Amino acid sequence: MDIQTIYQKTILFAAERHGDQKIPGSNIPYTVHVSNVCMEIIFAAAQTENFNLELALQAALLHDVLEDTTTTEIELETVFGAEVTAGVKALSKDEALPKNERLPDSLQRILLQPKEIWAVKLADRITNLQPPPKYWTAEKIAQYKQEAILIYETLRGGNSYLAKRLWQEIENYNNQ
Repeated sequence: MDIQTIYQKTILFAAERHGDQKIPGSNIPYTVHVSNVCMEIIFAAAQTENFNLELALQAALLHDVLEDTTTTEIELETVFGAEVTAGVKALSKDEALPKNERLPDSLQRILLQPKEIWAVKLADRITNLQPPPKYWTAEKIAQYKQEAILIYETLRGGNSYLAKRLWQEIENYNNQ
């Protein structure tokens, strides 16, 4: 299957699953976020040798379906296979853990995945380092930046192009 067909199949699935979900603090459909993560992946693939664009593209578009929708791992595996599902599961925070343990746990699971899954997490945080919602406190903004630094420090070896982009976004985050 060609990459364009894979993209169409995957974004339609993500759009159906995310439904009316919006990007927090906005009226923008959530599928804009996942498509922006995918856009980062497409540009990274062009800069990276031996990059499995099919895996990364699907994981980028689906990275929040287990965490934010009623989609099950079985449904995801039936449609997209075990490798994509394992990557999406690693990218998903374990809601059973205390909040402060969720990101470190996810990062440790991502480290066990192919580098394309590392790239998706880097791309996700790049995309999320936009001006924060107006209702965020200064403390929440500072915490979010510290999380971005942790992601950078943990996963920067996964994709040098995206690591550089993430660091630039981290540096610019104070200026917003």
